Amino acid sequence: MTLESRMPVRRVTVRGASMAPALAGGDVVLATCGTPRPGDVVLVTWPSRPGQLSVKRAIRPAGYLWHVEGDFAEASTDSRHLGPAKVHAVVRWRLWPKPGRIQPRRSA
Repeated sequence: MTLESRMPVRRVTVRGASMAPALAGGDVVLATCGTPRPGDVVLVTWPSRPGQLSVKRAIRPAGYLWHVEGDFAEASTDSRHLGPAKVHAVVRWRLWPKPGRIQPRRSA
């Protein structure tokens, strides 16, 4: 899959534990075009790693990019290490192994 393609929906397999407990390695998720909000799970790339897609949590806007973090900090390489990321899609549903809507984490 190329990032230049403007597919309205993308199926992605999560790798690693950086999004635990919300998502686990091997989970298959569905990401759609849309404007992210803080707390959403998103599909991103970093300027220093343009070919690497990652699934992370949107924390806050950083200009045209976003500060994103994994839910399990000890297992995550994210904006704390790589700086702001470009958001390509919002992860909305888990398809496998436990189908259902991915709930955003909103601050109180």
